[in-house]
Amino acid sequence: MKNRITELRAERGWTQADLAERAGVSRQTINAIETGKFDPSLPLAFRLARIFGLKIEELFLDDQ
Repeated sequence: MKNRITELRAERGWTQADLAERAGVSRQTINAIETGKFDPSLPLAFRLARIFGLKIEELFLDDQ
């Protein structure tokens, strides 16, 4: 699943560790989501969307 996390995180000047702390996950989890190696759980996807002030469908893009 594609997402805009890298772009949005960069706009805010946040490191992966910064976002991980806000989301309550590890930096490795954020890296895996950004690189498409891991699809987040639905609760984590909603949490990340809230952190960026977006709707979930504005953060995660259906690539099918």
